[in-house]
Amino acid sequence: MRREIIAGSAVAVLLLTAGCGVEKPSSKADAVQPAGSGKQLGAYGNDGGSGYGAGSGSGDGGGSGANPAGGGQSGPAGKLQVREMANVGSGVADGDGFTLYRFDKDTAKPPKSNCEGDCAKAWPVVPADDASAGAGVDAALLGSVTRADGSKQLTLGGWPVYRYAKDTKAGDALGEGVGGTWHVLGPDGKWAAAGKGAAPGTGTEMQGSGMEQGGGAKEGSEEAPKVALSVRKDAKLGNIVQNAEGWTLYRFDKDSAWPMKIGCVDSCTDTWKPAPLVDKTQVSGIDPKLIGSVKRPDGTEQLTIDCWPVYTFTGDKAPGDVNGQGKQNLWWAVTDKGKKAAG
Repeated sequence: MRREIIAGSAVAVLLLTAGCGVEKPSSKADAVQPAGSGKQLGAYGNDGGSGYGAGSGSGDGGGSGANPAGGGQSGPAGKLQVREMANVGSGVADGDGFTLYRFDKDTAKPPKSNCEGDCAKAWPVVPADDASAGAGVDAALLGSVTRADGSKQLTLGGWPVYRYAKDTKAGDALGEGVGGTWHVLGPDGKWAAAGKGAAPGTGTEMQGSGMEQGGGAKEGSEEAPKVALSVRKDAKLGNIVQNAEGWTLYRFDKDSAWPMKIGCVDSCTDTWKPAPLVDKTQVSGIDPKLIGSVKRPDGTEQLTIDCWPVYTFTGDKAPGDVNGQGKQNLWWAVTDKGKKAAG
């Protein structure tokens, strides 16, 4: 019997050292909820704080802070317009000024929507009826796709078009980069951020890696850079990790590495964008063995470094910024060893 116990302990140690542990999401804390069903974040909000809300739910962007569909979030698109959006670029909005989005897990050739159920509650579908092209939008790019329920959804450049339930007023663009798969639509059907390189959390897809968010490179995404992650020397923080566009990556003390657990859900991701997966062969200055992934409560995959989920910060206004360092004494830049940056 003692030999069996010792053998069992040895197996447990091997499992602990073999990789990252994964804890199944709590059915209460991390369950998918319809848009508007979560709690407000209060002191954490979207002001560059930690963005961590107790009792928050998650879905493909649903949860706290979102209003029920309506008030500009549903209904006809009207005359589409092009607007300049901070940190995004030239994006398309509906006739009331609400930002329009595309989903990387959809397809454009042929047009097909893969957002149903709870996803469609968080990302209201834009109907094709009454949509027209305003200044800056090519009418030839407008079209429609028939959804599973028989309704017609607007397409732009072949991509099905959505609004975001957390955008509560004209000009909001809180959906940019959510899950690494949702992006503001540019007037050509590509990501709006593509016109400015990329914004924090835009989720550059790695072609041919087998680790893309949507299972492969999508029509309209920019060609992947050769180096997906690299290390830069910061005067105060030392060697820290950045993504392909130079945005700093952060880890969150309310996440955990063993077992792997996500603490940043719901409205937290409006401020802290989960980093998408990368190809391990396209990292520089980091041990590829430290690169991994974790499944978030909404089913999307998030990049991990040394088993910690990593994020970009919307408060960083330019590549190389480290404005998220030490936020709420919970958020930290990630070093080349996967540890918290000091300072």
